[in-house]
Amino acid sequence: MKNLTIENIAKACGGNFCGDPSLLSKIVEGVSIDSRKIQPGYLFIPIKGERVDGHDFIEQVMEKGLVTLSEKNLGQKPYPYIIVESTTKALRDIAEFYLKGLDVQVVGITGSVGKTSTKEAIYSMLSVKYKTAKTEGNFNNEIGLPLTVLSIKDDDEMAVIEMGISDFGEMTRLAKIARPNVGVFTNIGTCHLENLKSREGVYKAKTEMLDYVKDLVVVNGDDDFLGNIKTTKDVIKCGIKKQNDFYATNITPLGFEGSRCEIHGTDFDIEVVVPVPGLHNVQNALMAAAIGDYYGLTAEEIKKGIVNYKTIKGRFFIHKLENRTVVDDCYNANPMSMKASLDILSMSKGRRVAILGDMGELGEDELALHREVGKYVGKANVDLLIAIGERSKYMADEAKQYMEKVVHFDNVDEAMDGIFSYITTNDVILVKASHFMNFGKIVDILTK
Repeated sequence: MKNLTIENIAKACGGNFCGDPSLLSKIVEGVSIDSRKIQPGYLFIPIKGERVDGHDFIEQVMEKGLVTLSEKNLGQKPYPYIIVESTTKALRDIAEFYLKGLDVQVVGITGSVGKTSTKEAIYSMLSVKYKTAKTEGNFNNEIGLPLTVLSIKDDDEMAVIEMGISDFGEMTRLAKIARPNVGVFTNIGTCHLENLKSREGVYKAKTEMLDYVKDLVVVNGDDDFLGNIKTTKDVIKCGIKKQNDFYATNITPLGFEGSRCEIHGTDFDIEVVVPVPGLHNVQNALMAAAIGDYYGLTAEEIKKGIVNYKTIKGRFFIHKLENRTVVDDCYNANPMSMKASLDILSMSKGRRVAILGDMGELGEDELALHREVGKYVGKANVDLLIAIGERSKYMADEAKQYMEKVVHFDNVDEAMDGIFSYITTNDVILVKASHFMNFGKIVDILTK
């Protein structure tokens, strides 16, 4: 890993090296916080979690690893280690140092909804022309983002990095590491209100990134906050409305096959099928097209990038089975994303079933926001609502005022015992809730 000698690691995180000085010039070959993934030549960073302290595994890890960090003085050891005040902060400092030494363009993505799907769209676009790295899974927070940075290879030309936050100040710490050449803002919605309180708070927290964006800002120009974003950087606005720099016309929904549309850029017009359903994915394609254009892709290459766009498990991933269609959208949820997914379900053919669960981090208005989603379900083109969870009872009660077929289960285990009493052949089933609800279990029983 470029420049990651033990000496540079110690300097980057302000640590105190303990061990044989002849090892200081050794370059680490990888970094991990998971003791099970340590290989010869690796740096181990033990993190203190709620249930497990990585420090408990240092002895075991150092049978293979090259060097470890530690918040404790371990005394005389047969292996080298670096004493730091906080291994979590050290992880961030090391990632910041490492990225500064790479010749890579960074695209940083934030927003209330659609960060991951936008990341996948932009990754698909840039991969047409460049060797591109991206955030894997949910590695978008103060642990995940540094690990994403440390996974970038020396020969990567582009890195598409997702940046997720839930409180003020977090974005500043993430952006200080990533220092994106291009900052992307998807939307400002009602999520993480427990700490951020309002959409104004969400906007303020997300736009902390602007202090570290180097060259360009790409925003959803249809969003009432982002359409009026204040920054000294160049801004490209993308959206359905024609006043945007990149916009779409003649949008034709194709059900679960996506949407056909015409995309208009600064100096090109292309007709394309966005292969992922939903108007928000047309928006994602527009942002990807804007970034592709910025980095010199031709109109044909931009079209190819859009056509190659795919979702990943948990983000509106469609399982087409012999006897039903199951839409796995259970990675996370808030009112905005719930409504977007319900809109797509409403356009599907067959009996439409929404299996929805509790949404987290909504603050003092959480029950009202669950009722709001319940009303939306009730007025949507949905045949059956199966609501699961304590908060979702309020969703179910509200939906009953607008539709007949509503079922509520207290928890996932109870639902798994009774859900097949309500499912019929050829149903189209949306499964969506916040991550803590563990709705992956629901997807598993419906698909297996």
